[in-house]
Formats: sequence, C-alpha cells, structure tokens
Amino acid sequence: MPTRTIAGVTVQVNDEGFMTNPAEWTKEIAVEIAKEEGITELSADHWKVIDFCRSNGASGAAPTLRTITNGAGISTKEMFTLFPKGPAKKVARISGLGRPEGCV
Repeated sequence: MPTRTIAGVTVQVNDEGFMTNPAEWTKEIAVEIAKEEGITELSADHWKVIDFCRSNGASGAAPTLRTITNGAGISTKEMFTLFPKGPAKKVARISGLGRPEGCV
C-alpha cells in the first residue's frame, strides 16, 4: 500500500491519492489537502460538510453528494461553491475518506 506524507504525517493512500485509513486523518491534513484542491481557507461551512462526512463515513466509505446535501443541510449549489469541480470527490479526499460511490 502506497504512503504519502501530508502535514508532517505519513498516511496510507490508494493509487488515486485517497486516504485508506480514516483513523490517520487530522484537521491539519484536511487543511493541506484542501490547499492541494485549490481551497485556500476552510470556512465554517466547509467544516460543517467535512464534519458531516467524517461522522457519516466512519467506516471509510464517503457519502454521496445527495447524502451530504440532505444530511448537512447544504444545497447542491452551495456544495459546488464550497468544493468546485467535483464536490463529493473533493470533500471525500479532504475528509480522509475513500472515493464516493458513483463518482467519475
């Protein structure tokens, strides 16, 4: 299994760069991955979505966009504003979870 150092922590990742062990995730890692995804600062709304995904995806499986919008109370439009160009995939990476099912 490949590893990668993010925010000074070595974590396990898959071939696509998604973390494979959600227990290795930290908020500092989230901030670094967000920067890689072009999100320079995580707002309270970003953290609301990330926290929802972390609690919903405790098993390591990332929630779908529909699950996030329904559960976190964020509209699809807001998701695309917060996490442009593929919000479910981006928030899954930032949250330290696997690739969401049905994600291209």
